[in-house]
Amino acid sequence: MKSQIIDGKVISAQVRSEISVDVSKLKNDYNIIPKLAVILIGDDASSQVYVRNKQKSALSIGMYAEDYKFSSSDTTESVINLIKDLNNDPYTNGILVQLPLPENFNKEKIIYSIDPLKDVDGLHPFNVGLVSLGQPRFIPATPFGISEMLNRANINVEGSNIVIIGRSNIVGIPLGNLFVQKMKNFNSTITICHSRTKNISEYTKNADIVMAAIGRANFLTVDMVKKNSVIIDVGINRVEDNSKKSGFRLVGDVDYESMIGFVKAITPVPGGVGPMTIAMLLKNTYNATIIQNRK
Repeated sequence: MKSQIIDGKVISAQVRSEISVDVSKLKNDYNIIPKLAVILIGDDASSQVYVRNKQKSALSIGMYAEDYKFSSSDTTESVINLIKDLNNDPYTNGILVQLPLPENFNKEKIIYSIDPLKDVDGLHPFNVGLVSLGQPRFIPATPFGISEMLNRANINVEGSNIVIIGRSNIVGIPLGNLFVQKMKNFNSTITICHSRTKNISEYTKNADIVMAAIGRANFLTVDMVKKNSVIIDVGINRVEDNSKKSGFRLVGDVDYESMIGFVKAITPVPGGVGPMTIAMLLKNTYNATIIQNRK
């Protein structure tokens, strides 16, 4: 059996192209250009890369993008003061705080200070609640990207048994909240497993779709899934590789090679969920611009 490789690079390029057309029309018809503000705190190398990629992608489709940097010695209050200014700035449509934060910053206070209408990461409690009620305004970018990937790869999830490995507020919990909803392309039965779940394979072996977001390299192996299932790998882990100039390579939470030829479809790492996360962040930013300029 040949496994379908769900290519996030290809699908995200399609999504960005569509948004680019919408952004161009918005500019030509109303002289409005969406603007994304990204706040980076500390000097985490991975976070710096993610911020650059988000800015580059926003600029490439005709949006404005601006980054605001704080050192790890700054304070939660200083970040919140900036966010208040951005909330009141009519030309800033989306506000994103790059996670994770240094330990001395209060993540909840910072996220909660963002205007829910500009919370393009979908992490403010107001927006989380709307997803839970089946009335989503801004779906967190990674779950949003996964749903778009499955839809465009023609994988029907309605009525399927989905097991999610991971319970973070960024991926695992919103995935469960989203795919259980009474909406087209969702309507699934959800099981959430995590680090305290005993015998995870008992759940994953019965799953039609497994979404791995546990943060452990090659955690999900072929003996833990059933034949012809669909595997979504959200993990990004660095493993030592002396053959690489960097000294490491990126792998997911799934033992990818062992799955090929056994599962129906799978996302690669890198090049799977990651590009979709950025694409859907831009989609949320465009949608936020429309909402804020509705007369």
